[in-house]
Amino acid sequence: MNNKVILALLFCFLLVASNEMQVGEAKVCQRRSKTWSGPCIHTDNCNRQCMNREDARSGACHKSGFGAACFCYFNC
Repeated sequence: MNNKVILALLFCFLLVASNEMQVGEAKVCQRRSKTWSGPCIHTDNCNRQCMNREDARSGACHKSGFGAACFCYFNC
């Protein structure tokens, strides 16, 4: 067989194989921080505390009731 034909067949095989592969995305769950106290004003501080103290993926301030609370995000 010609090298160009082999290369073309290999390329087609790779295209088909890449379309068949499923990408697994981790689901993210949120919960109110268990270590944060007081209102959450700076998301950066909440994010740092969630990652350092609660082994979370990230954290952010969100409106909760009349103020804002720190919420941490974890892989479900």
